[in-house]
Amino acid sequence: MSGVVTRCRQALGLAMALAVAAPGIAAAQVLTIGNASVVTTIDPHYHNLGPNNALAMHIFDTLIWRDARARAHPMLAESITAVSDRIWELKLRRGVTWHDGRPFTADDVVFTFERVPQVQNSPGSFIGFLRAIERVEVVDPHTVRLHTHQPHPLMPLDLASVSIIARHAATGAGTEDFNAGRAAIGTGPYRLGTYRSGDRVELLRNDSYWGGREPWERVNVRFLVNDGARTAALLAGDVDLIEQIPTTDLERLRREPRIVVTSIPSLRTTFMLTDYSRTGPHPSVTDNAGVPLPRNPFLDLRVRRALSMAINREALVERVMDGAAQATAQWLPEGAFGFNPDVRPPAFDPEGAKRLLAEAGFPEGFRITLYTPNDRWPNDGRISQAVAQMWTRIGVRTSIDAMPFSAFVPRRTRLDFAVQLGAWGSSTGEASNFLLSIVGTYDRQRLTGAANMSRYSDPRMDEYLVRGAATMDDEAREAIWREAVAYYAEQVPLIQLVQYVNNWAHRRGLAHDPRMDERSIAMGIRPQR
Repeated sequence: MSGVVTRCRQALGLAMALAVAAPGIAAAQVLTIGNASVVTTIDPHYHNLGPNNALAMHIFDTLIWRDARARAHPMLAESITAVSDRIWELKLRRGVTWHDGRPFTADDVVFTFERVPQVQNSPGSFIGFLRAIERVEVVDPHTVRLHTHQPHPLMPLDLASVSIIARHAATGAGTEDFNAGRAAIGTGPYRLGTYRSGDRVELLRNDSYWGGREPWERVNVRFLVNDGARTAALLAGDVDLIEQIPTTDLERLRREPRIVVTSIPSLRTTFMLTDYSRTGPHPSVTDNAGVPLPRNPFLDLRVRRALSMAINREALVERVMDGAAQATAQWLPEGAFGFNPDVRPPAFDPEGAKRLLAEAGFPEGFRITLYTPNDRWPNDGRISQAVAQMWTRIGVRTSIDAMPFSAFVPRRTRLDFAVQLGAWGSSTGEASNFLLSIVGTYDRQRLTGAANMSRYSDPRMDEYLVRGAATMDDEAREAIWREAVAYYAEQVPLIQLVQYVNNWAHRRGLAHDPRMDERSIAMGIRPQR
């Protein structure tokens, strides 16, 4: 039986030590968090996006909970047991009620699993996390059995990504009903107060929370996408904690006696995505005279390798990220399940890159536009500017089209971009999440590639995912993931850049538990005792 299953049987009281309020904490306290990105929806099944998922953790619970180090523990499911290779039994927690006082039962789990695939026009679906389930069997109101198509050892980790919603509150509800609060009835430690799109979310404590009452009576999540404004708000005392500290402000805040900085290696990696959805021309990929190239150059492995070799990743770490990142050729930090220690970033070799371009038929290079958000990930615009300069030096003359993330997402979803900056946080803490969502072939029937915005497709990579996901033995499964990482580095489907380090800053007098998945949650912030 896998280590994940063993951990999921641990007592919740120990696992959620930070999530339970200490006795005697004053009730009337307000916590204000300064988010670096906007929450685009309250609907927990519409858009698989970091800020949305962090906000959802306050209002909704999952069957399995991941702690700050991405380890799995029981939540709404008191236990999860593999009763056979293809059947998982979940014993649901008794005595849990929704925010409106109605009881939580197995029927709500069934309703949730039915709804996730039905959400329309999702820019980032959650269906991949339920792909292994063939049918759901309700044994009794507090026991559910999940029958899978094949052995699926990742089930506990998958379930930690799906928020459970109430059938009585969300039947027939659309995303707008969640945003308005009508359907946003959860079992979580906070209730939705108000959601002001583009501005803030106000949360109210759920005094009847099954896991214990939180110390914060009210939580305000403000969207402060400007780096300087976020730091200024913290120093002025307008917010209690900020995320994604501007790297240029890190040392300043560390020296500030009123402020505490917390850090942890991130599960988020950043990369360049090139388009695979077209074989022919794209208006943003042209020859040096501005005429669109007749064929997609990124389908040629030599071009992708040339672009990768032209990037000085150590310079990105030192000069752009001010040391708050690590150069990488894969998608997980060292020590994570599936990290391949033999795969290292390619050497910076601009002359070799020019030779590869010439071999591919581009001795004079070509022109591209690189599309990037400028307010979503740490130094996203600066990273893109730096890479553009490096590519221009090898003859791939690169211009930048930077935009707010709110404008970037719909265009990304429409596959408008031939080259774009991307990032992904593998919240499961192991290799399959990235393979499933980003690299796996986009296929709504097989429920893979839900966030595959390049439309890359490789049967061999898909086979790694299928084989690894069906391997119950941990050691054998990790060997498959490492083999997939090596093949990925060889094929360069995405051009990996750096692995982030997550940083927060908060006023002194608080205790903060930094998370590898970079989520800023009130349940991980406590008055210091």
